[in-house]
Amino acid sequence: MATFSIAVAFGVRLLLVLLFLPFSALDKILNFRGAVGQAKQAVHATAPATMLILAGLFVEIVMSLGVLTGIADRFAGFVLAGYCGVTALLWKQFWKPGDFWSGGKGRELFWDFWKNLALAGGFLLVTFGTGASTVETFFSHPFASSKPYSVSETAR
Repeated sequence: MATFSIAVAFGVRLLLVLLFLPFSALDKILNFRGAVGQAKQAVHATAPATMLILAGLFVEIVMSLGVLTGIADRFAGFVLAGYCGVTALLWKQFWKPGDFWSGGKGRELFWDFWKNLALAGGFLLVTFGTGASTVETFFSHPFASSKPYSVSETAR
């Protein structure tokens, strides 16, 4: 039963980060120019756009590995939640196209915006746990591991 529990815990975390590692990170690497072009829509200059993409690559790779391995996973989840929120605000601005009610690009961005925020919520569950009693654990030890692959009762 312990092996099954560990496999489920790993699988859940893998599903949470799979969008970023490997897919989004790999897309940024293989299509770096296109990624910088997309970032330029938000910052309008090549140098800051390049820095945004490099920072995004770092977050997507390193923080995803943190969530997967359980090493500083609470902090990694917190950073990834912020990343999802920022990307929703910068690139999923459903209010801008002005065609929400006619079913245009605004409506498509609306759903993407909320998917980003829902994903942020999943990462905040990694960060804070599922109950009020575990929230202060993050604030007192933000770089501590949640020990996601421990099956002992005391690791909770």
